[in-house]
Amino acid sequence: MQTTFQVAEIKLSYKPDNIKISKSPKITTSSDAEGIFRDFWDEDNIGYLEEVKVLLVNRRHFVLGIVNLASGGTSACVVDPKLVFQAALKANAAAIILAHNHPSGELTPSTADINLTQKIKEGGKFLDLPLLDHVILAPNYGYYSFADNGQI
Repeated sequence: MQTTFQVAEIKLSYKPDNIKISKSPKITTSSDAEGIFRDFWDEDNIGYLEEVKVLLVNRRHFVLGIVNLASGGTSACVVDPKLVFQAALKANAAAIILAHNHPSGELTPSTADINLTQKIKEGGKFLDLPLLDHVILAPNYGYYSFADNGQI
């Protein structure tokens, strides 16, 4: 007896919209990452609700793209690590930089921030996709870098 069934074909592609990688910004410091994240953050929301974004880079740390990963409430945001790695793998990224904002302006990482950083770091090790940094942004001023503070 033969069973007839259908299976969807999965196609993976990444289209950088004709952007030359040599024209992309290069990340060499946490300040570089913070500047790029701020350029893509909606300043009207940075002090209103928490959001999470991921910056994808190639082996030379040129930016491949930025992903709006999650949006939450005023004090929390749910992040699914599978979505972080899905985006990175689809773009054939060599490394990732995570960022989120604290609408309150408090730059000290919460326990949840630290746990998320460790989870992404460990998952990245398994996939050979290192987490270079996790940046916390405050409205209009300042940022906190996990890498600069020895937490990556």
